[in-house]
Amino acid sequence: MTSSIDGAVLLDEVEAFHRRFNVFPHEAAYVAVALWDAHAHLLDCFDSTPRIAFLSPEPGSGKTRALEIVETLVPQPMTAVNASAAALFRSVSSGNGKPTILFDEIDTVFGPKAGDNEELRGFLNAGHRRTGVTYRCIGDGGQQTVQAFPSYCAVAVAGLGSLPDTILTRSVIVRMRRRARNEKVEPFRARVHEAEGHKLRDRLAAWAEHARGFVMGAWPEMPDGVADRPADVWEPLLAVADAVGGHWPERARAACVTLVTASRANDKGSIGVRLLTDLRDHVMTGIDRLPTVAILDRLNSMDDAPWADMGGKPLDNRRLSKMLAEYMTADNEPITSRNIKTGASVLKGYYTADLHDAWARYCPPPPESPLPALPGPENLA
Repeated sequence: MTSSIDGAVLLDEVEAFHRRFNVFPHEAAYVAVALWDAHAHLLDCFDSTPRIAFLSPEPGSGKTRALEIVETLVPQPMTAVNASAAALFRSVSSGNGKPTILFDEIDTVFGPKAGDNEELRGFLNAGHRRTGVTYRCIGDGGQQTVQAFPSYCAVAVAGLGSLPDTILTRSVIVRMRRRARNEKVEPFRARVHEAEGHKLRDRLAAWAEHARGFVMGAWPEMPDGVADRPADVWEPLLAVADAVGGHWPERARAACVTLVTASRANDKGSIGVRLLTDLRDHVMTGIDRLPTVAILDRLNSMDDAPWADMGGKPLDNRRLSKMLAEYMTADNEPITSRNIKTGASVLKGYYTADLHDAWARYCPPPPESPLPALPGPENLA
């Protein structure tokens, strides 16, 4: 019976169901979300599961509605607003089938006012891999023993702002926006539309049983330029696309490139990588050395950068030195300031030769059209 299910047509219907109620920022998001819905039915076939994250800068951008539609399409949905880490890992390890965890208002867990949520963050990090476990002490007093609880499960989140890097880099990111006046969606009525979603969910489950042998152990071909962590994130989704066939393998790879590129543009990496990248692309372009005072002046004058307000004060010499010393030169020595002759005086500063190795190892590819060097006497050799 399951062999008669056309996976490509079914996934078209899943995508169309989302389009009725969700306005996503681009076509790639519809493709990714539909593939993610299907992958949740095949979780045990993969070595890892990507998180899907609906994020926006402002409320009223459709994030919660996106989760509501996902909830109707995935197996054993578990809404987890304000759920504790203990409740989550016990639900996942209960042996009654893995829930698909839907975490709305994730900013209340990881936002700037959320406090300490290391246990929950650890659970979400560990659950990305099929081998992931969460260790907990069980028992009373001196009779406690350490037990490993499996943490592997599919997770969809929605929230304001961003997420910790450890979760962001394991996620397909859909950056939601408020609907424009000309963007219309159908009102979601749970009493009517949940049943429609559940019919699609049941068909996805039936298709998944048939596709399991095809997906298990698959090594989908990655688009050019997608490797390392982004490849881990997209591998299950591309495997699903190859299994359903039709136009989905091509659409999935195009969506992969679009969303991976967008995530790189939005993700400045750690603050250290952001510093290295800004030095390369905006501060030391076309010059071989620059005094520290000039570097700080240029960094702190960048309008769209964090340097002018580092904990209430601008980046200074001491902080710059400490941050750059975390990275190494090509000779495997910490990057440090050196003497630079400027006219009749000698100032401390940094040489691009000392930064090249760190730039190559940590920074995203440089812009295709490098910015011209800023004028100034410090450009002199």
